[in-house]
Amino acid sequence: MTVKRVGLVVHGGREEAPAACELVRKWCAERGVTCTDIDVWHNRRRNAEDEVEAAGNPDLIVTLGGDGTFLRGARLAAANNALLLGIDLGRVGFLTEVPISEITTALDAVWEHQITIDSRMLLTLRVSRRLELPEDMERWASVYGRGSLLPAPKVRDDGEACDEWGIPLNVSGINDIVLEKLSRDHQISVGVYVGGHLLAAYSADALVVATPTGSTAYSFAAGGPIVSPRAEAIVFTPVAPHMAFDRSVVVGPDEPVGLRLLERSGNAAVTIDGQLRGLLEPDDWIGVYAAQRRLRAVRLGPTDFYGRLRERMNLTDAPAAVADGFAGPIWSFTTPPPADMSHLTLAIDEVDEVDEDGVSI
Repeated sequence: MTVKRVGLVVHGGREEAPAACELVRKWCAERGVTCTDIDVWHNRRRNAEDEVEAAGNPDLIVTLGGDGTFLRGARLAAANNALLLGIDLGRVGFLTEVPISEITTALDAVWEHQITIDSRMLLTLRVSRRLELPEDMERWASVYGRGSLLPAPKVRDDGEACDEWGIPLNVSGINDIVLEKLSRDHQISVGVYVGGHLLAAYSADALVVATPTGSTAYSFAAGGPIVSPRAEAIVFTPVAPHMAFDRSVVVGPDEPVGLRLLERSGNAAVTIDGQLRGLLEPDDWIGVYAAQRRLRAVRLGPTDFYGRLRERMNLTDAPAAVADGFAGPIWSFTTPPPADMSHLTLAIDEVDEVDEDGVSI
């Protein structure tokens, strides 16, 4: 695709942000590309479709910040089927991979079609009734939260609404959709269904439904598994459940997860990628499932997810293992894989020609 319009999403709290912005704007000006700032932090918040329309429907969203900024840009990119390029100005992130020193290189790669498109699963949901936020919630968020709230999600115009299947919302989550309690002294009681079958009724602080991308976020903090972003799956994780079964459940991408508040449960908040989007009352329900649309993130080359995992999570080796030997940074392969392994993704070193004694020529 040819880049004609760039939308710029910036975390102004990073000291490197002004210089990074200037690099992007200069690159755009030199190529006659329109560059529009999209304020997703301070001004009155709007739905993603309205924000990208106001920005001229950019075909490339560039985020300058950490994972939180990337998620805000992802919401816009998914709404417009735009490419998403994340520049890393953050501290502990998995989503942004391009350092500030490579901004121009990354933009050139997009311009010259020398990139890999990383297609990521998104979540969406149907609800028993439209999500709404109390009028005083905006004031509460401005005092105790981080900026203004997003409006309640719109109804999707390409999906049929009915009493049994619910109302389809025009919203996407790249990390997770969470149902969580509003009061410290009152947990939520929720019947959890997978593919229409009851898994269990939980009394918990929260229930997290995450993508593989989001498996390293809230779900992981609650004890959930780390799932490769290349996988196609949905991860359900209860947070502080009052029951013996407190494990995560990994389900197929075609299996929706239903969450129904029981009749005497406390009220619950619905958050999408950490953003409060509505409140539920007893007997309300949401159905979370894989969206038809995908996030298209720009990658400059193969992603070392596991090296990043080791670094960002500060993984250390067992002292007993260290005493027994050294584990190299990769399992080094210097010859092509055998035929039965040629379809696998492996970190293979560049192979030199060797003579009959195995010496490089």
